[in-house]
Order: sequence, then C-alpha cells, then structure tokens
Amino acid sequence: MENDSIDTASSQPLPKRSWKKLSFLGNKYFISSILFLIWMLFFNEKDVITEFKRKGKLNELQKSEEHLNDVIKETKQELGQLKNNAQTIEKYAREKYLMKKENEDLFIISSSDTLK
Repeated sequence: MENDSIDTASSQPLPKRSWKKLSFLGNKYFISSILFLIWMLFFNEKDVITEFKRKGKLNELQKSEEHLNDVIKETKQELGQLKNNAQTIEKYAREKYLMKKENEDLFIISSSDTLK
C-alpha cells in the first residue's frame, strides 16, 4: 500500500518553478524602463563613460589653468622688477640674451642633457 501512495505522488507532475516571481519581466513598463536606462547609460551622447572622460579633461584643464596663472604672476613680477631696477635689466640681458660687457669673455656651459 505504501508503494501505491509513492507511485501516485510521483505520477503527479512536479510543480513548475514559480514563474510568478519573474512575471515582472513581461511588464511593458519594466522593459521600457530597462531599455531607457541602457540607452541613457551607454548609447546617449551624454553617456556615463563620456561624462567620466569629460570630467577628467576638465580637471586636467583646471590644473593647467592654475599653472598658467602662476606663470603669469611670476612674469608680471619679473616685468615689474625689470621696469624699476637697472641691475635686474642687466642680469636678465646676460642670462636670456647672452650679452656681455666689452672686456668680458663669455663661457657657455651646457648641461649634460643638452649634449646627448
């Protein structure tokens, strides 16, 4: 008698997995929302990857701007000294334009980096 009860239990079809849990996959709003998200994240002109690249480029340009502002400040300071100080003018002319006085010999020593 026990065998009959086992046979009848096994002859009944096993219950299908609960597809009700995945029923939201057939919902047209869910599908359209997923497609919209995929489109916005990967295929749009303002997608995530492009925005990260643009953010990196913006940071790089801001650093460059800060550096150039520092160079401008130094140049303005140097220009102010050149306008007001004769010794600074002479030093600048000797360093930048390799000028010399009449009785002077000028020796140019280049670093090892420029000799290569």
